[in-house]
Amino acid sequence: MAHHLPHHPLFTTRIEFLPTDDRVSLSYQRARLLMHTYNLSASDVQVCSPKYWAMMTDPIMSLDTAMFTVLAAHVGLTIGTLSRHLHKRPDLRPLVNRLLRFDTVGIYLLTERGHGLDAFNIETTATKTPEGFIINTPREEACKFMPASTPSFGIPKVALVMARLIIDGEDRGPRFFIVPVCNEREMFKGVESIRLGARPGTCPLDFSITSFNQVHVPFSALVSSNIYDHSLPTSPLEKWWDEVWRIPLGTLAVTAPWISSIKAAAFIAGRYSMHRSLVGKGTDPIPIITFRTQQWPIAHATAVGLVMSNWFPMVAKFSGDKSLDHRVRHGIAVIVKTTVCRHFQRCVPEVAERCGAQGTFEHNYMARIENDGKGVIIAEGDVLTLCIRLFSELLLQRYKIPLPDPSESLLARHATSILEENISLLSSLRGGHRSESFNSLILPQAELAVEAMGHALAYSAGMKSGLPKPILDVYECAVIRRDPAWYSENAGLTRILQRIREDEAITSTLPHLDTYLNNLAIEEYVSAPIISDEAWKEYHDAMPVFTGNAIPIHDQVQAML
Repeated sequence: MAHHLPHHPLFTTRIEFLPTDDRVSLSYQRARLLMHTYNLSASDVQVCSPKYWAMMTDPIMSLDTAMFTVLAAHVGLTIGTLSRHLHKRPDLRPLVNRLLRFDTVGIYLLTERGHGLDAFNIETTATKTPEGFIINTPREEACKFMPASTPSFGIPKVALVMARLIIDGEDRGPRFFIVPVCNEREMFKGVESIRLGARPGTCPLDFSITSFNQVHVPFSALVSSNIYDHSLPTSPLEKWWDEVWRIPLGTLAVTAPWISSIKAAAFIAGRYSMHRSLVGKGTDPIPIITFRTQQWPIAHATAVGLVMSNWFPMVAKFSGDKSLDHRVRHGIAVIVKTTVCRHFQRCVPEVAERCGAQGTFEHNYMARIENDGKGVIIAEGDVLTLCIRLFSELLLQRYKIPLPDPSESLLARHATSILEENISLLSSLRGGHRSESFNSLILPQAELAVEAMGHALAYSAGMKSGLPKPILDVYECAVIRRDPAWYSENAGLTRILQRIREDEAITSTLPHLDTYLNNLAIEEYVSAPIISDEAWKEYHDAMPVFTGNAIPIHDQVQAML
């Protein structure tokens, strides 16, 4: 369905030659192309069908993070939130159809400048009147941050605005409201968009601060199957989580492009290292892939790319299993996001550095995607905060994540041991999970523990899928590097034994490295010119050239005695 996308003119354009706003405009055009290519239905989005996941995991998403940012909010959050109400709200169908055609862009205005991680406490209000509701931003801290709400790129935008429902002076809790933001040319009356400055080294987008000054909307603007249900919820926090039900799915979805990015970085560095040579004491050029210091980062990133791309479809299917506890499904999404993001942060900078000066340029992809990756750590839930919440609930044994049996692998032993160790530690703390000791001793371990679960689950999936042993061995060694003390204390792997284990894993990988790079199935999406001399020469001829006929004036220098 989407095999033509890498060769479409919108994706073959060299973005590094474009002005900033032309790049933003291109990202919106690319987003429309994706929507038309996949032709999703509202049902596809609501149930996260295979067609939905095919779009969200398309490697093309890793080429333009701004495009993916637009689509993640537009499809996953906006259309997704509206989709479950369509059976009782046929009046929403025309809007959803416009969104599905990308005639209108949907944005998701949840967090505020003063309320990010505590978005339950947002301050924007929606006050009921005889004619509908008035949406208002009471102070600067309540401005919505940071979805792209400007009218600068010729496309209408509509927002789902989280606001506190106020009836007769009583706060009935946060609800979503449909609020038109702008048409093709200007903002709608009462809506203000302030364009934020650039995020250095990333794909640009018109990120904004959005506020509302007494904006009137009809009763039908309330996002609910029953627009007349304005009752105070018995459990406001549970009601809030029900309102933002697409966020846990988004936590998983925003992870997908970074797996493709890891694969692309591994492929670029691998191919570059195979043809880039230097001359030592002899006369024959030596490919830099010959050196172990070059081999490890490339084998590491390749192994991570293959293990993560094998694991992700399994957890995507798991996330859609409604028979499972929703907390467990969200927990798995948190584990996947944490694991992939931290792998990304270790793999991409390392292989980019091994490409020398050329690895720092935008046209070779890695430097830009490294900066873009910092945004996904925060998107759809900050990684560390998600880990703290999940780890705390697991220690309190409110539910369990299904982990591989400890006998299955070293990584499974590690994950179970870290969890049990902290459950035991918690039971010994006076004051339990509300004590200062919990804050100082246990919370700092949350991310390491959650990541260990991801390592064990991904490795287990790789074994069951029959991934090559050298790939699994390199992956295991990379994980051991994350907590070498535990493996020394509990598995008898001293530092030197860990190094020997790495050496054996890399040695077994190298004869098949070319095959493993091809197995990443990412070459079609890679346009970095350093992958071959031929690609570089073609790019060299496309770059701006400066020549002239000026003649320098040589100052005469006289000797002074």
